[in-house]
Amino acid sequence: MVDEIAEAWRAELPGVTGVGLELSKRAARLSAVLTVPVEAELSRLGLTKAEYDVLAVLRSIGEPYRLRPSVLAQRLVLTSGGISNVLRRLEAADLIERDPDPSDARSSWVRLSDRGVRSAEAAVRAASAAQAAALRDLPPETAQAAIDALRAVLIALGDAAPAAARRADWAWPR
Repeated sequence: MVDEIAEAWRAELPGVTGVGLELSKRAARLSAVLTVPVEAELSRLGLTKAEYDVLAVLRSIGEPYRLRPSVLAQRLVLTSGGISNVLRRLEAADLIERDPDPSDARSSWVRLSDRGVRSAEAAVRAASAAQAAALRDLPPETAQAAIDALRAVLIALGDAAPAAARRADWAWPR
């Protein structure tokens, strides 16, 4: 599919399109191929992709599974309105709790509830299994080569921050 698109553009506007088009189209196609089975599993669990993303991010940072809403929005590339809607639904489902920030009355923390921790773990396991099934015919060395190549491309494009700095910006002090 991507080869046909790239070839069509090479025929229509030689030299105008190239690596950027192929990288973006292949990345989008890969994302779609891996997202479809995951979203089916999430639907079965009663979660949207955005709800899952919030639960997964909170669970991945470790106890006390807590971040500021603005950090969640930044990390998930959501608007403040978008994250507010997702958080409202998750709070209504008793999957998260909001805690006031004792040092700043204008701010708050979002934390997984006990039920949210269990739901996040079940959802991550289901999503992981769905992705593994989609990738079952991909040789491990090919997968690793793709991971390494995509990491190198992203770093070359400036999309990398030291892990310690990212963690310090997003995690609740322990």
